Amino acid sequence: MHLLRPAGGGIHLVSTGKAEQLALQRRLYGADDEAGVRARWRDDLARIPAARGVLLGIPSDVGAGFQRGANLAPGAIRARLLEEDPGFADRARALGLVDLGDVFVVPQLLHDEMLSGPQLAASRRALYPDLAPDDAARLPASPLSIAERALSLVLAENPSAKVFALGGDHSTAWPVVKTLAAARPGIGIVQLDAHTDLLAERLGVRYCFATWSYHANELLGRGGRLVQVGTRASGHDRAHWESTLDVRQHWAADVRRDPAAALDAILADVRAAGVREVYLSNDIDGTDEAYADATGTPEPGGLEPDFVSALVARLGREVGLAGGDVMEVAPAVQRTPGGGARTVALGARYLRETIAAALG
Repeated sequence: MHLLRPAGGGIHLVSTGKAEQLALQRRLYGADDEAGVRARWRDDLARIPAARGVLLGIPSDVGAGFQRGANLAPGAIRARLLEEDPGFADRARALGLVDLGDVFVVPQLLHDEMLSGPQLAASRRALYPDLAPDDAARLPASPLSIAERALSLVLAENPSAKVFALGGDHSTAWPVVKTLAAARPGIGIVQLDAHTDLLAERLGVRYCFATWSYHANELLGRGGRLVQVGTRASGHDRAHWESTLDVRQHWAADVRRDPAAALDAILADVRAAGVREVYLSNDIDGTDEAYADATGTPEPGGLEPDFVSALVARLGREVGLAGGDVMEVAPAVQRTPGGGARTVALGARYLRETIAAALG
């Protein structure tokens, strides 16, 4: 419980936004005040051993590259789900989904391996003021490291739970994949994305939005266990990535040319890899910018939302989903009138459909 906060509470607020944050939490938990929110949250956490799935918000965008703002997505997407369906939280609980809440983010931090000893100690004092120093010293301080530890504890208690995540920039998929792969060997990844994210490091940084897929692919042992869909912004062509890293790619232009054939080909690649189930990592910029331009790096010529929905449904029905995420939604980015609300609504739709495909 020390590692997380109630849903919607992962961003540290003192004045601006604090009332809105608490209002969302009250709606999510059906509580009258902050004490009631925490009580309902603790009740939810007690259901972890019997949960069919868990949801974690990771409101961190420090691993992004061009334009930030994805830290606001977990709260915005949850709020949108409640707007569309005021009973969503109760229905999710009835389905066996436990909302773990949010990683509490120090917004200047990314991963503990990047921090000095003094900075780790200072951050732990801020994050865990109620713990003795020796106890706090055993806990992580950065959002990616906290997410990994929290999910490792959850999956140790309930190894079969599906895992769903709300980012955050795409680096936040890394701790989810790492913990799932350890708990359930044999998983694969289907990544919807305009970009490959296949750098070993970026500007000397090992884990960020541009590198997480490389490390996930290495973790899974290559062999086509990473299938990328919607690629269209890359310094290298498909042949380069497939020949050097043994990934499988379905570029957006090919998908748009024949969506039905692309669905069949993607499913064939997943089956050929021999995976037991897949984790669906859904960067919103995999979708065409006409539908999702409130993101750090929108790209034209992307996937149609109905194609994404069809792929989610088929993966759940024909292969099995270990979970999934929605990444890189930046609600406050306004490139076109209504773009923020439109992108948030699409992110909420994708999350709802991914949960249904995995748990339905």
